[in-house]
Amino acid sequence: MSTATLDRLLAVLIGAQLVTGLLSLRAGSPPTAPLFVVHGLLAGALGLAIVLKVRRSLPRAAAARRWGAIALSLVLLLATTAALAGGFVWVASGRILSLGPWTVLTLHVLAALVLVPVLVMHLVPRRWRVLRPPRRRTWRDATDGLVTRRAALSLGALAIAGLAGWIAGNTLEALAGGLRRFTGSRWLPTGGVPPATSFFGEGVAEIDPLAWRLAVRGRVARQLDLSLADMAALGEVEREAILDCTSGWALRTTWRGVPLGAVLDAAGASERAVRVVVRSVSGWYAELPVHEARDALLASSVAGQPLPHGNGAPCRLVAPDRRGLNG
Repeated sequence: MSTATLDRLLAVLIGAQLVTGLLSLRAGSPPTAPLFVVHGLLAGALGLAIVLKVRRSLPRAAAARRWGAIALSLVLLLATTAALAGGFVWVASGRILSLGPWTVLTLHVLAALVLVPVLVMHLVPRRWRVLRPPRRRTWRDATDGLVTRRAALSLGALAIAGLAGWIAGNTLEALAGGLRRFTGSRWLPTGGVPPATSFFGEGVAEIDPLAWRLAVRGRVARQLDLSLADMAALGEVEREAILDCTSGWALRTTWRGVPLGAVLDAAGASERAVRVVVRSVSGWYAELPVHEARDALLASSVAGQPLPHGNGAPCRLVAPDRRGLNG
């Protein structure tokens, strides 16, 4: 496999990891389970591709004294290694691991996001010459070493590495007694209060429940500004729902509040409305299709007690089968 082919393959693997990882942040229903398996299988293949890249490129760059390229390559290597190691340790440890205010899974995501600009700077200008005028290309040019016995063996080795890494992580987790949901989040004891979660380590905003209002705007017949008492008058219900946080935990517990569908009906939501945006005081928001929003709950209590400030008091959105920063 040529150096150019290896670079392209490395870019494809990192890109695929980023895409599947970003998609997994929004996927929370059982039909999306294969997405998480693919993400795990790609990790082992990417690990082996990085080893091949380092063994081939760093000695050459050092001999040529290309210090700028070496520095950029090391940043790419460190970020990729941190992302892969974080994901593997999260699975293999069998428990929730945290470093300061963040879980290891959160750090895994942050390290992966660092890869985006570094990957563009490192690989795109040198290997994907999309801006050059096209020239007459032969079949050999088009394949550029992809259809060779050595390339086939290399791809086979990457596939085996991906499968081996996936099996090893899950085996170590089973030996440690860990239990994860298909999304990778670890189960917390059923029926409890969710832990407070903060993506950037920011503090909890305490809001006066008497002054708080829910504003309903958009394609509605009536704009509303509802207090907690106004919302309760629409009819409260109790539901059991799973919260699956992207920081790495999942919890099945009981919530009490007002169905978002009841709020939409009270406002006279237009039949032409297709999406509902629920925005919090802190600025975080969720965007749901109308049919899905109607199944969501605006909760004011959890596990039989008032909603804590760390969980969004006085009111928070509970959206089943949706992942998010549930803090």
